[in-house]
Amino acid sequence: MAGKPSHGPAEVAEIVAIRALAFLAGDPERLGQFLSESGIGPQTLRASASDPRFLAGVLDFIVRDDATVKAFSDFSQFPPATIAAAREALGETLHG
Repeated sequence: MAGKPSHGPAEVAEIVAIRALAFLAGDPERLGQFLSESGIGPQTLRASASDPRFLAGVLDFIVRDDATVKAFSDFSQFPPATIAAAREALGETLHG
């Protein structure tokens, strides 16, 4: 059957997380805080972007602070509920 390709929750979650990473990259203060807390250096950031555990960590960083969730939601046009669901879906990918 022809139609739009459907994306599963894990795929959507990765899309949200990659947008979250782009959001952090555009905000040097938040990016610096994230890198400091995650222990990842700027040189390994791009390589880490394909790791579901890293992407889950990006979303963990976003969702722990309401102001950051709102700023990311405004940036990405993803509603906060979608951001939270993406984090949950990545967690299920890791533990499922």
